Amino acid sequence: MNNNDQNASLTMMKRRWLQDHQRRLMSQPYINMLVSPQPPTPPIHKFLKEEDDLITGVIPAVTVVVEGRSICHRISLHNHDGYNSLAKALRRMLVDDGGNEDDREEGLDLSNAVPGHIIAYEDMENDLLLAGDLNWKDFARVARRLRIIPVKSHSSKGKGSK
Repeated sequence: MNNNDQNASLTMMKRRWLQDHQRRLMSQPYINMLVSPQPPTPPIHKFLKEEDDLITGVIPAVTVVVEGRSICHRISLHNHDGYNSLAKALRRMLVDDGGNEDDREEGLDLSNAVPGHIIAYEDMENDLLLAGDLNWKDFARVARRLRIIPVKSHSSKGKGSK
């Protein structure tokens, strides 16, 4: 047998093996699954919920600025489930009193998280608004900076009285 006959025989055997192999693959059930129609798409509200979860996970940390202090803090709003959780975190971050933690956080909300201060936020348009007015999800989406502003005490004395 000469060299050309051997090459032709080898080529024919390769071609036959490829055809058999393709036939076996097409008879496998997993190949048929790829050709079968796709399942129906889920309802739109499922996509919206997944989008909300995705957005919540991507919310960047916001800067916490305390008026009168030169150091700012960062806090991730997506780590909190509401205003009470945020108030507790702000209390731990900014108020350093050594009392019992349960006593300090029992009736805690944004109005008393940092004594003598109010908590406001800057939104995407740099408007300064009072924190707590929006529902939590909307607040977490639009808040870009938290501002802790001291409350000015009003003296009972007028300008002209002693």
